[in-house]
Amino acid sequence: MKDHALVETDVLKDSRLPQLIALADEASSPRRRQLLRALTDHFFGQAPLPPSENGLYGALLSRLSEQMETAVRAELSARFADAPHAPRNLITRLAHDAAEVAAPVLRGSPVLTDDDLVNIVRQHGQDHIRAVSGRANVSEAVSEAIVAHGDDQTLGALLRNRGARLSRATSEAAVERAKANPELHAATVEGACLPVDLVNEMYFLVEARLRQQILEQNARLDPALLEAALAAGRTQVAVDQGDLPADYADSLAHVAQLRAQGPLTPTALARLMRTRGATAFLIALSELADVDFHTVKSVADRHELDALAVICKAADLDRAIFLTYAVVILGAQDNAMGKAAAYGGMYQDLTRAAALRTLRFWRMRRTAQAA
Repeated sequence: MKDHALVETDVLKDSRLPQLIALADEASSPRRRQLLRALTDHFFGQAPLPPSENGLYGALLSRLSEQMETAVRAELSARFADAPHAPRNLITRLAHDAAEVAAPVLRGSPVLTDDDLVNIVRQHGQDHIRAVSGRANVSEAVSEAIVAHGDDQTLGALLRNRGARLSRATSEAAVERAKANPELHAATVEGACLPVDLVNEMYFLVEARLRQQILEQNARLDPALLEAALAAGRTQVAVDQGDLPADYADSLAHVAQLRAQGPLTPTALARLMRTRGATAFLIALSELADVDFHTVKSVADRHELDALAVICKAADLDRAIFLTYAVVILGAQDNAMGKAAAYGGMYQDLTRAAALRTLRFWRMRRTAQAA
């Protein structure tokens, strides 16, 4: 492997470069600026360099720019901001420079990784964070850091960025902040990165013009997307109010992932019970039995093994799985095994047709209660 000096020698074989490098020790600011611009022109005037030579260019440019005035460093940042093969060591140094120098590379450099951007958001002030918020694409991880560390002006810039992606949790945090600050209302409604159910939460808080925009956005929604958004909103409200377990949303997503891989089966339910806990099992059981989650959870919470037998039979679970879950929900009760076994005979005698008919009445009762 060549050492640094040999690599530098190879890079400087061009007839112009030895003369340029000779200027590196010049104390004269104009002469150093001349060298800086000459090296930059030379970099862009040739094919992409191997990593070692690319790093050498970055080191030389960084060294030359360190003592240059801010305007010159900002010019260098603007020149390299969009370059896909820009020296990484130069770009990361510029990204941590003063805000007016860092802004071009923070907004545009493809060399910066998500980890780089998250670290910059955590370490620097609002001007740096706002520049990151303006990138053409902002990942969920970077958006999470921006919402956590950015002020409301920066948050507004992120919400207006159509290339920003926000996770559900980050979106909820952003909307909670927007509710308290009217200056964020327009960015929340007019941006394109928030779930529609969260945008609709702003309806009664925003001015008439923005209310009309919310109505128009709702009218344009695909019915399937609208129903999915409403379902997500209802789920979150129910979790917040304590009507659903705290792990419901994650468990629902896990069951949906399983369903995408193939039909839910009794065997899959048994595995869920062992590996994911009660909530995921109850969600899957409610889907197999075609009964709402609240009914299934209520039966489990009250240890009503006869009702559990009806649900499990409707889901076509075998007796062993029913008995296993019966023991689980009875928990530390005295003689849990004996109590579960006592219902095993009932389960054996119960026909699936009778269980399905019983569930029809339960659904009707649940619908009437909801109404």
